[in-house]
Amino acid sequence: MSEAQTSHITVVGGVYQERCMRPQWQEVFGSAGRAASAIANMGVTVDLHSYFDKSTRDVVESRGALEGINIYPTPIEEAVEFDYHHGLETPRIYGPKEQLAPLHVTADRVVFFGMLEGDAVVHGDRVVYDPQNAREPKPFGANGSTARQLAVVLNRHEAGLLSGMPDAPVQDMADALLLKNAAQVVIIKQGPLGALVHDGVSAHTVSAYQSERVWKIGSGDNFVAHFAYRWLHEGRSAAESADMASKATAYYCQTKGFATPRSFSAFSPTPITPSARYAAGHKPIVYLAGPFFTLAQLWMVEQARADLGAMGLQVFSPYHDVGHGSADDVVLKDLDGIDKADMVFAIGDGLDSGTIYEIGYARAKNKPVVMYCENESAENKKMMQGSGCALCNDYVSAVYQTLWTAASL
Repeated sequence: MSEAQTSHITVVGGVYQERCMRPQWQEVFGSAGRAASAIANMGVTVDLHSYFDKSTRDVVESRGALEGINIYPTPIEEAVEFDYHHGLETPRIYGPKEQLAPLHVTADRVVFFGMLEGDAVVHGDRVVYDPQNAREPKPFGANGSTARQLAVVLNRHEAGLLSGMPDAPVQDMADALLLKNAAQVVIIKQGPLGALVHDGVSAHTVSAYQSERVWKIGSGDNFVAHFAYRWLHEGRSAAESADMASKATAYYCQTKGFATPRSFSAFSPTPITPSARYAAGHKPIVYLAGPFFTLAQLWMVEQARADLGAMGLQVFSPYHDVGHGSADDVVLKDLDGIDKADMVFAIGDGLDSGTIYEIGYARAKNKPVVMYCENESAENKKMMQGSGCALCNDYVSAVYQTLWTAASL
């Protein structure tokens, strides 16, 4: 057995309290805590370095005793807390505002996440680095960290900021990031387009994979953990490691749980296949159908419009783009909006008559419809199901189903 197969993996980063209103969730994870569990569930002993208050330390030590995680805590008075209404929301963050003294970690194989409350100076033989910063991501070596071999994992937004080339082709970003970080591997995640993996010699694209449901919180942490497991522990190529990480992330999104070697081998998700026009930069138009007559309904419409737009989709919203009015004022404009749209995202709770009509009109035009509906009976949804609508009782899953459908058109 090789050295890579026998060594521990060291994880450095934040361990945080997490709460989500819908679906209900209250756990202690954070990027480092989640990555430690993901790697440990694959059968590797993990050394976890982080800041811990008493409550987070108690939880993670108990979990670590079961999973094979050794805790190396730096004590603090209060841990950071993340609070979400739903998994696509920018969380409300509570906790210490002042930066803590940095951690110092030296190990052979390291997974390093950027942190809110402090920093870490890492020295490793092989390191996987995720800056975890949507505002001002830092190059790996900016604080004196070193690695003989370095892989940097980012989303496209972070890659644009860190490369200083936000509007450049993703290949050019990767080339710049290899130099700026003195890295051997750069991975840039691109949603339905998958991930670009540049190993310093050539670039490869690996697919994103669909899941039946989408638990978004921590999905990126899981990707990094599984990439690290394959690249650091098994010694696989960067492209193969990233592809396996993408599949493991679909497993996490679907189950809220961590893959084991056995469950991973039995899991066969469907790759997302973007259309040529989507890959070339086309932004599909989604018609947002839903009632907007109460504050709760308006809040839901605003959330859906913002989240679909953040996914890179164009959104036609009758409330925003047509407004209230008589039948003579609005109906033809609404139907014209459906005619011009690629598909429909419908908010179905309440069975609003206008929304139901819009769904029927869209299906008569053979346009795809994703219907988000939590509280209606199967009987009430029968016509929508029978006419080929995709029904989702989870909001985040509905938004992702819309994105994946739109990307394929």
